[in-house]
Amino acid sequence: MSMTVVQKILARATGQASVNVGDVVEPAVDLAMSHENAALVINQFTEIYQGTGLPSRVWDPSKIAIVFDHRVPAETSKTATNQKKVREFIQAQGITKFHDIRGDEGGICHQILPENGYVRPGAVVVGTDSHTTSHGALGAFAFGVGATEMASIWTLGTVLNVEVPGTIKVVVNGEFASFVSPKDLILHLIGKLSAEGANFKVIEFHGETIRKMSTSGRLVLCNMAVEAGATSGIVPADEETRRYLREEAGVGESLDMVSPDPDAEYERVIEIDASQLVVTVACPHTVDNVRPVLSVQGTAVHQIVIGSCTNGRLDDLAIAAKILKGREVAKGVRMLIFPASWRIYKESLARGYLTDLIDAGAVVMNPGCGCCLGVHQGALADGDVALSTTNRNFVGRMGNPKSEVYLCSPAVAAASAITGVITDPGKGAN
Repeated sequence: MSMTVVQKILARATGQASVNVGDVVEPAVDLAMSHENAALVINQFTEIYQGTGLPSRVWDPSKIAIVFDHRVPAETSKTATNQKKVREFIQAQGITKFHDIRGDEGGICHQILPENGYVRPGAVVVGTDSHTTSHGALGAFAFGVGATEMASIWTLGTVLNVEVPGTIKVVVNGEFASFVSPKDLILHLIGKLSAEGANFKVIEFHGETIRKMSTSGRLVLCNMAVEAGATSGIVPADEETRRYLREEAGVGESLDMVSPDPDAEYERVIEIDASQLVVTVACPHTVDNVRPVLSVQGTAVHQIVIGSCTNGRLDDLAIAAKILKGREVAKGVRMLIFPASWRIYKESLARGYLTDLIDAGAVVMNPGCGCCLGVHQGALADGDVALSTTNRNFVGRMGNPKSEVYLCSPAVAAASAITGVITDPGKGAN
């Protein structure tokens, strides 16, 4: 039987030779991730064992990862108390894949997992965060779950009642034009599919453009696949996957390089010519409200954000620093930089990127989710317009329902910081 990548992964995870789209399976989990919302999972996990007389032990502490990133440092006593509760649970359970608020190991969960080699091709990865889809960039089947479901996973080590999803195949060929990036590609695709066009499906990425793309770019694609409604995005493992895991994540073990069968059946095939793509933004208040940057050029902005699990990596900061080096952030514009991890922060510092950004007038924050979700750092005022490299722009996303958020690439964000208005990086800022 011919299968897609996800069908093959689910067959392996359930001990079957094959699975069909629509089958309901209970796959074994290779990695279960939570961030501060682990406090909610702990509550549900404890309830499972109440009245049983059994010790509440997780099924395999080596397969659980917990990363503090959404509210770091803690912004309230409630958050601090919840983080303390999680720390105590981690110590009691012997969980070693824990990344606390530390300059030598912290950062955003969706960056920490890849750069530490926790995600492998062919794995089943679940997380209590919708952007767990990011980890499909390394050839894993990665998707988000709720706190109650995660408590069940901590207990059993399997995901209950997973329906094998159909797959949309996206084939991308051609070279990007100047300043066009993976962020523009995924915004284009979301606009083409709509915010619900891939509901309960997997988006599987193929083509020459993808094969040449760095893991950083692939993380952008898979991170935002969920914005088209997808259960997961996935890039079949290839030589770039192997290179990243060996050279950057330090993985020495053998890798299961799962590929789809040549005659696998897809629900839909979408072909994209990368050379025809243009610099793109997502306008308020939905991610699928995409337009060429030129159509909104000149829109005044109050706050610009570069960072997050979508675009807070080394190459993102490099392009921003290149554009801003020797220039100044426009008066009246606030520019916030959130590196995705402390490893990235330190490397950016060593290369001078952060110095160039600071000298231009940007404020560099600690690695974390910051203002992306609107609960900690960088809140917007009534009537503010934000331009951000993050992944969502619905009403209230960055903390204020009376503000507007545009989504863009780091190049657009940096060019717009100089002018104070949304700007095409190839036309207005250089």
